[in-house]
Amino acid sequence: MGQEANLAPTEAESLLAVLERNRRTFAWKTSGLDEKGLGATVAASSMTLGGLVKHMALVETDWLAVKLAGEDYGAPWDGVDFDAEPDWEWRTGATDAPGEADALWRAAVERSRTLVAAVIEERGLSGPASFTWPDGRTPTVRAMLLDMIEEYARHTGHADLLREAVDGRVGEGAPSDFTF
Repeated sequence: MGQEANLAPTEAESLLAVLERNRRTFAWKTSGLDEKGLGATVAASSMTLGGLVKHMALVETDWLAVKLAGEDYGAPWDGVDFDAEPDWEWRTGATDAPGEADALWRAAVERSRTLVAAVIEERGLSGPASFTWPDGRTPTVRAMLLDMIEEYARHTGHADLLREAVDGRVGEGAPSDFTF
């Protein structure tokens, strides 16, 4: 049980590796598009790749910065009236200039990485998030990370369909030379 046991990743390392793999695949599916590609829809859905990117920037912020770590939303989120316009990120992400939503998402990911590392260090995976559900339950750090992984898995599936319709890009994961 010597050195080999120490080579196995911890549970936190495993969860973060899966989250990063999902982020990387999402980045690949949504990268390098022009205005037309970012605003394209398929079938009866109004979902776009630009909207997905901006939505995931909001999810990173809401779920990991605010609800997990207890931080404020920050710009641009704190200036949006989501009661009046609940789909703001979806609508504006479809019309943002190429690179704008991506930059917002990448900044949210970087913020999340820093905050999640600090929260895991401070509270561990079994520790509490910084919010409580209306029924009085407080999720654990582990539960929040698993929910974030699930959110990426669902929306990367959406991005798969949209991207294939835009330019035929298919595949389960980013190629080894894709940098994120």
